[in-house]
Amino acid sequence: MRSHDAVSSPPAGPGSPAGPEGPAHPFSPAGADRAEAVLVEHYPRLVRLAYLVLAPSLGRGRRVLTAHAIVQRSLPRGRGKDAQAALPGPRDGAQGAVRDPGYAALRAGVVRQALDAELPLLRFALPRRAQLPPLLPRVWGVRLAPRQGGAGEPAVEQRLAKLSAAARAALVLSVLERLPDTEVRRVLDDAGVDDPATAVASAARAAEGVDVSLLRSPAFDPCALQARPTDLARRRQHGRAALAAVAALVVCGALLGLPGDGWGPNGPAGPAYAQNAAAQAALDPAKVVRVAPSAWRDSSRTDFSVWPARGPLAKDTELLRRALAVWARPGTGVQVSATPGTPSGPPMGPPQLLYAGTVDRARVVLFYDGLRVVRYAETVQGAQAAAVDFARVDDAGDGSSDAVVVDRSDGNVRYLTAPWVTGTSVRDLLEPDAGARPLHRDGDGVTDALRSPAMASTCTSWDTLGVRDGGGAGGHRRLLTDLGELTPVRLTSGSPDGPEDATSASDRASWARTACLLPTMRGEGVKSVNSWHYAEQALPEGEGTADWVCTRGETWRGADSRVLAQFQAPVGSSGTSGAAKNGNPGAITATATGSPDCGPKSPDAVAGALWKSASGSWYLLGAGSERVTSLTASGGVQATVPGRLMAVPAKEGSQARLKGTLEDGDTVGTVH
Repeated sequence: MRSHDAVSSPPAGPGSPAGPEGPAHPFSPAGADRAEAVLVEHYPRLVRLAYLVLAPSLGRGRRVLTAHAIVQRSLPRGRGKDAQAALPGPRDGAQGAVRDPGYAALRAGVVRQALDAELPLLRFALPRRAQLPPLLPRVWGVRLAPRQGGAGEPAVEQRLAKLSAAARAALVLSVLERLPDTEVRRVLDDAGVDDPATAVASAARAAEGVDVSLLRSPAFDPCALQARPTDLARRRQHGRAALAAVAALVVCGALLGLPGDGWGPNGPAGPAYAQNAAAQAALDPAKVVRVAPSAWRDSSRTDFSVWPARGPLAKDTELLRRALAVWARPGTGVQVSATPGTPSGPPMGPPQLLYAGTVDRARVVLFYDGLRVVRYAETVQGAQAAAVDFARVDDAGDGSSDAVVVDRSDGNVRYLTAPWVTGTSVRDLLEPDAGARPLHRDGDGVTDALRSPAMASTCTSWDTLGVRDGGGAGGHRRLLTDLGELTPVRLTSGSPDGPEDATSASDRASWARTACLLPTMRGEGVKSVNSWHYAEQALPEGEGTADWVCTRGETWRGADSRVLAQFQAPVGSSGTSGAAKNGNPGAITATATGSPDCGPKSPDAVAGALWKSASGSWYLLGAGSERVTSLTASGGVQATVPGRLMAVPAKEGSQARLKGTLEDGDTVGTVH
């Protein structure tokens, strides 16, 4: 992916003086040429502006082509006086400074056309040009759409879809163009918006709870596109063969739409490229696997394969048909996301139904095919806007199948819990001494909404889902957290040889200073995260006791694990703020990806850090896990100490390497 610097700051080039005379006057002969130069220079910015203002219901492919068409039609027509008049002169400070009048005029035209595109077609009035599909540009043989983004972009896209056209334009102008509210209202007024003030207020409310800065990300860049082929076989047809194929498709479509064995409408699914017995069986809602409600009680397995089919719409055949068809053939307007290492192809056979129902403002269907959990969602108003999410869940029998995300919106998340879960609660990791709050579930196991830390822009709280399977003291309790994917992440504590669920008071106290580091693992397909408090160290000059922690995130695919080594200075010491709370994370001393460190295959740890005392003295601190018998520093600091703790004088900015010697003579280095 690539990013455009033009998106991160307002344009200034064309608005700066072109010579001793300054910018061209709007009635000068150079006005039209300057407008073309401005459009060429800021073309990616203007196209992104049009793409974001256009209604998401148009679909990503059509929005891309329409945005390019709008910008290309924004040049003043002709080269006479009318063309020059389209470029206003510079505004004075009293009316809002516009350093580049040419860019401002083009931007106003782009916003006006993008707003026109959402106007309803009137029966007795000629449509405006922007209301019709673009004649140019045209793309044959491929489908174009912006690249898929991370976990946050779908939430921003959903928020845009809920806004009116004017409010969407106000939000985009504020975030993308960095315009103040007064200038946004002026641009909207020039574009013909009836109530700009209301649009600006709606945009401000919509910006709450989501990271609107993602509007500048590559996922919303209609100039950085990914291409996918259309039907290659059909493109080889021509002449009478093409006419015959079209006629055959019309006849078959009419027959398939008839009652009986016909498939019926498939919503926003793409065209059926091929039909065979196996493919048709996988897409037949009558063949969907439904597990009995009590099957999990007698099964030796505790994973998604024994979840029963639940939800008030579990028998809605038309909904299941659309969900299966979109899963197998997502159309250009369908949002598709998958965790790393998860294939997003069609089902290999009839999948198992986990849930079907209406949650918040969407109809949701959850499937399981032995490898993946698949979530299909469509708007309640109709099946014209849909999304499909894939998450790998093989080897989920170790307590990792207690819940799955059924809905995430407005900064909140809802879970569908496993049939063996007997109770749910909410616990804030940043408040380890606070009690758990009960969390209600409906009869199908869907929880009430709780705040999603994956969608928060700041780390002031970190709500986790507590689940209990079985009653009394013999039941198991687990903590799960949302990291922006379909499956929540299981939180554990302890040695890599035998980590346990982080449910004790000491575990929660350690996690209170680790939770705010979890966003570094967001969107990576993480299955579980273990926080290992492997050493304590008395700081020099009597400044308290520091903790050494190694945090390891295991992924569903078994590779690309995330490892963080932390140094947690005591709260209020010279190494932390005096006003720090438990939620303040420790200092990361080392990171690694795909490393065995702090895991079951390498259950040892060594880490070091430079530390400054209150008196201004610098020290090299180091700590190893229990099997370390000595530590050696090399490089900028030369020292060897017995035992697994080191505190030797050092100079500011010293670069040192640490190595630990184990009981059997082997050595272990720092996390790498």
